[in-house]
Amino acid sequence: MLIFAGLGNPGARYARNRHNIGFMAVEAIARAHRASPWRSRFQGEVCEAMIGAEKVILLKPQTYMNVSGRAVGEAAHFFKIAPADVIAFHDELDLAPAKLRVKLGGGNAGHNGLRSMTAAIGNDYRRVRMGIGHPGDKALVHAYVLNDFGKAEQPWVADLCTACADYATLLAAGDDAGFQNKVHLYMDARGHSAVKRLGEKAED
Repeated sequence: MLIFAGLGNPGARYARNRHNIGFMAVEAIARAHRASPWRSRFQGEVCEAMIGAEKVILLKPQTYMNVSGRAVGEAAHFFKIAPADVIAFHDELDLAPAKLRVKLGGGNAGHNGLRSMTAAIGNDYRRVRMGIGHPGDKALVHAYVLNDFGKAEQPWVADLCTACADYATLLAAGDDAGFQNKVHLYMDARGHSAVKRLGEKAED
């Protein structure tokens, strides 16, 4: 059993924010894999799906980003799921728009949702880092992540979430490199390679 935890803030006010791309990704996965209805549990919204051979708990913490770990920790403890079987989908300032990277552990790069998860379950969980680009000035970051994606960004956001859903079976099977590669090929085929090149210097 796995947990796919999308990170974001609850409520309509935040629904299309850059900071909520993790929510968008797990919602797309839930739709594509015919998950059970969402319900309130573990201080979050939860549904279940079979993704390939794995049963996956899809979780959207409703505790606000800064304390996302409360919901993830509750669910992981209840189901006795090891940190390595928890996968966080989150926005990543240090990747160019439409880029995606998967990694196990590592630093939190100032991301409060990841910091909260690390406090709750340790650092050895997997992260699907979904690039949103950087506004260029640290002072602008807060407003940038809490603003909605612009109209020109929406096509690649939708395609990135679709790609995560289409290839989630690879992620569930532990083939992180295969998942990442398939997502990149999908995004290139959809014409988003130019978007991805904009922030190459910010990568990793």
